[in-house]
Amino acid sequence: VQLQASGGGLVQPGGSLRLSCKASGIRFSDYTMKWYRQAPGKQRELVATIGSDHNTAYTDAAEGRFTISRDNVRRTVYLQMNSLKPEDTAVYFCNVRYSNRHIWGRGTLVTVSS
Repeated sequence: VQLQASGGGLVQPGGSLRLSCKASGIRFSDYTMKWYRQAPGKQRELVATIGSDHNTAYTDAAEGRFTISRDNVRRTVYLQMNSLKPEDTAVYFCNVRYSNRHIWGRGTLVTVSS
């Protein structure tokens, strides 16, 4: 099972980015997918979740600004991030729980700075 995240970069406050995470080695449509982030010096935290039924959930930090979605044909989960703030600066990771293990993709760095 592999997860490959991409789409990070440098963006000004108030800007937008869309992260992508492509999965391989699993029947993607069957699994709940999550985005986490880890800011410098902080613990990794959950950002958003999308179930196999496409139901979504967000933490307070993401609610109203971020949108998680999935394309089961492309086996890809997305995180659209709008109105970015400097405190959104972090490495973003996608995650799936597979066979009672957490599978992590290589993170993608998002830097929000003027």
